[in-house]
Parts: sequence; structure tokens; C-alpha cells
Amino acid sequence: MLSADEQLSELKRGATEILLEAELLTKLRRGKPLRIKAGFDPTAPDLHLGHTVLINKMRRFQDFGHEVIFLIGDFTGLIGDPTGRNATRPPLTPEQIQDNARTYQDQIFKILDPAKTKVDFNSRWMSELGAAGMIQLAARHTVARMLERDEFSKRYKSGQPIAIHEFLYPLVQGYDSVALKSDVELGGTDQKFNLLVGRQLQETYGQEPQVVLTMPLLEGLDGVNKMSKSLGNYIGVSENPDSMFGKLMSISDELMWRYFELLSFRPNAELAGLRQQATEGRNPMEIKFELAMEITARFGGAAAAEQARQNFSSRSQRREIPEHVETKTLSIEGISIGIGAAIKQAGLAESTTAANRLIQQGAVRIDGERVEDIKRTLEPGPARLFQVGKRGFAYIEVVRATS
Repeated sequence: MLSADEQLSELKRGATEILLEAELLTKLRRGKPLRIKAGFDPTAPDLHLGHTVLINKMRRFQDFGHEVIFLIGDFTGLIGDPTGRNATRPPLTPEQIQDNARTYQDQIFKILDPAKTKVDFNSRWMSELGAAGMIQLAARHTVARMLERDEFSKRYKSGQPIAIHEFLYPLVQGYDSVALKSDVELGGTDQKFNLLVGRQLQETYGQEPQVVLTMPLLEGLDGVNKMSKSLGNYIGVSENPDSMFGKLMSISDELMWRYFELLSFRPNAELAGLRQQATEGRNPMEIKFELAMEITARFGGAAAAEQARQNFSSRSQRREIPEHVETKTLSIEGISIGIGAAIKQAGLAESTTAANRLIQQGAVRIDGERVEDIKRTLEPGPARLFQVGKRGFAYIEVVRATS
């Protein structure tokens, strides 16, 4: 195992803030495995690379011999996280939460070691806490402290409603740390308030307060906004290798280093070496190939990543794909959607009839394969690269509409 100082150096990589760094070093120097907690509300069925920033950091702790707890917030999901919201967020149904939680577990083990990962659900202790316990928990925090939170403060001052249950969210998340006796909690920068509530509550329960480690929100393919499915600038964990590889190759040379820092498992020394090579004149695209290979192999396997690399090189030589390709998410009610209808909804043709005509003319490709049957359909699944004519490109993802 690395020394405490060596571990800290690796764990600080890409982190926005560690509260408090000295406390983390003290914990590491004890030489005992720490309990590392990160919570995820199952608000959507699929994870994208932005979500994996935290999971990657969990893997680093795991590599150093620490106990990792992947906490699924099935109880907090019923409340609805107010983070980043200027209006009350509708909670999920229990059925939606359970469906999403199952897919989360399938996806996280592409990064985490299943044998060394504890998956837990906060309903386990919150259901036992009961109404009386919730009141006692609420007595440990004040309204004044809650209104220190930026979202609550702005909504209160502007006269926008704040539902009482929204105050419960940070309390429940904080109590998770008490129930798990966590030593370190990981979260995005937007979760700092909630993470600190956990630290404060642990002290009121007589526990040693957890260290808070916040990670930045990963920028999406546009290099400006955070990665988000709603913005179409994301790379899904479950995307097919061709799509994932192509999207990674589309990011700017500057953003590439950000992705290396937050998504790659290469040691710091290797990343410094790659930067030096770029400074000395190595083509950035060659370096970006290494990033795309690593990430695609992680989620699709080495053979699939190599095939995706070859496919991308072949397409690039023909100069088919533009530098940036938008992702379109289509929500459907039935079990599938016709290719022509999908092309029309994605804005690649004026009508379904026009799209079908293009298919018959051989002007439509999916992941490089020419489409010849206008009756062909798409079922819900990862994004696929559509090419319509010479200049029409989009990654199209089909999802099933939720009631």
C-alpha cells in the first residue's frame, strides 16, 4: 500500500476541495481502512461520464485498500434533491427509483471492484427511524442554517415557495453519514452544503466528523456546460463503443486534458509525460486516441475499443464526421420507433416521408452501416451515430417515456 502522503497526492488529483486536508492525512496515517461514502439518487436509469468522476475517485480509494460504500438514495429520491433548483423538484415514485437503482448497479461495476464494494440503500435506516426519529433529527439543525444554502436563500428572498420536505433532504443525507459512520464523503461541488451537514450531524451524535472531498462537475462535449442528457452534450456509460469513441475524439484539445485528469486512471507522472510530449510537438489527436481507447475499453472491452478506433480512423480518412456532433434523445411511448420517424424527430429531415425517401436512396447510415429497409425500427438503447446525406449528423438515443 502507498504511504499516507502518497495516497493523499493521488486522491487530491482533480479534487476541488478537501475539508479538511489535514484531517484526511491524519486518518490515512492511522493505517486502517477508511469508510468512504458517496451517495447517488437514482433519478435517471443511465449514467454518463460526468457521474463517473465520483465513482473513479471511489475506485482510487478502493485501490488503496479502503472500504467503499456506493449508497443508493432510494429514500432521498422520494424527497427530491433541491440542489441547483429554483423551484420545488417533483419526487420520483418508488417504482421509478427501484428500476433506476437496478441499472445503476449494473453500470458501476464497470469501474468499481464488485468484491470490494458495498452497495447500500438509505431506506434501510430511514425506514426504521420513523416519524419520532425524524423530528429528533430535525431538532439538531436550524432554519437559519438551512437558509445559508444559496438555493434556499435566493428562493426565500424572491418569494418562491420552499416546501418543508426540501429542508429534510440535507438532513437525511447528513444522517446517512451518521448511520454509516463514514470517514470520508465524496460529492460534486454542488453538494458541498449537504456534505457539510453530514459532518455537523456526526459531531452532534458524538462521532468523529467525516472529511468532505468535492469533485468538479465535468464539462460536456461542448466544453462549456456541465455534462447533461438534457443538453445533449453527454457520453453515456452504456453507449456502444463506436459512439463513445467518436464522441471522445470530438472534444477539444484543451478539454482533453480535463478528461484525462478526471476520467483516466493513468498515474499523475504519466499524464505529466503526455503533456510534455504535446509541448514537444506530438500531435494532440494521437494523445486523444489514447484517452478514447482507455475510456472505451473500460466500458466496452479492449477488443471493442480497438474496433472502434479502426472504424473512427476509416471514417476520418474519408472526412465524414464533423468535429462536434449533437446528441438527440427521443422519448417514445411504444416498444420502438421507425428509423424514418427517428430521423424526422431528430431534425435530420423535414418529414418522415422525406426521411424514408433518403433511406431508399441509400443516404442514411447508422454507425457507418448503410440502412436499406424503411421498415427498420429502433428500440430504447444507447446513442447511435446517424448520418443523413453528406452533412446531416446526430447521435440519436431512444428512451422509453415515463408516466
